[in-house]
Amino acid sequence: SLARWRVCAGVALPPGAVRNPSPTYLAQQRISMPFIQDLLARFRQTVTAYAGDDALMQAGVSAAANVIVADGEVAGDEMETALAGVLASPILEKGYDVLMLDEALHEAIGRAGTRAGRAENLRRVAAIAGRPVEQREGVFRVAVEVADHDGIAVIERAALSEIAAALHVDADALVKAVA
Repeated sequence: SLARWRVCAGVALPPGAVRNPSPTYLAQQRISMPFIQDLLARFRQTVTAYAGDDALMQAGVSAAANVIVADGEVAGDEMETALAGVLASPILEKGYDVLMLDEALHEAIGRAGTRAGRAENLRRVAAIAGRPVEQREGVFRVAVEVADHDGIAVIERAALSEIAAALHVDADALVKAVA
């Protein structure tokens, strides 16, 4: 049981370990810490996949919302594409149902009606900028799919550029890959 482990000088010591460990012993134990940290990170990622990743969901619907309102009209086809794209993420598919995503998308579209709301949506998109490139590109691809319903208009391309900058991805390369 982990409850019986002791911590000494920042190192978790198992039951029965040396009572006053030497610096050499502590250094040897620290070697295994990256392995434990990696294991905990993988565990956190798995739990997040089943509990729902709110930051990733908010980034996806916020990016889609900024593109949906960019041309001044909210088309039903664009909303369906946005929902389908966000649900394509295996992490989000496990943690959210269509109704939850639809509600989040409507809230993001409501925010995107004002300049301050679009900035808030971009902040939510930028919140995942430190994530793996696959997740960031996935969010950007959803936005491209939404924009590409009737061809990508100049105003939608500007919205995509802002989203790409927030995600630290190459907009031109990803637009060409999706188109």
